[in-house]
Parts: sequence; structure tokens; C-alpha cells
Amino acid sequence: MLLLKCPKCGNKMKYSSTTHILTKKRKRCVYCGRSFKITDNIVKKV
Repeated sequence: MLLLKCPKCGNKMKYSSTTHILTKKRKRCVYCGRSFKITDNIVKKV
């Protein structure tokens, strides 16, 4: 479980991956709708 921070709005959200390969994974922000790379925006491992 990872804690991510959206680069546009700054809100934090949790992300759980089924695989441990995160190089090309993207997530859509649930608050503003922007899609961003997971590896660049990890705050901490929960």
C-alpha cells in the first residue's frame, strides 16, 4: 500500500498494486481527475 500525492491539486490518496512493478503505472486522481505517474509521486509506504 502506497500513499500518493497528486501533483496538480496536492491531495493524498492510497494506492495498492497487484504487482510490484510500478515503472509504467499511472493513477487518476479521485479529486481533480488528472492522470499521473505513480513512481514520481510516492509520499511513503503505508
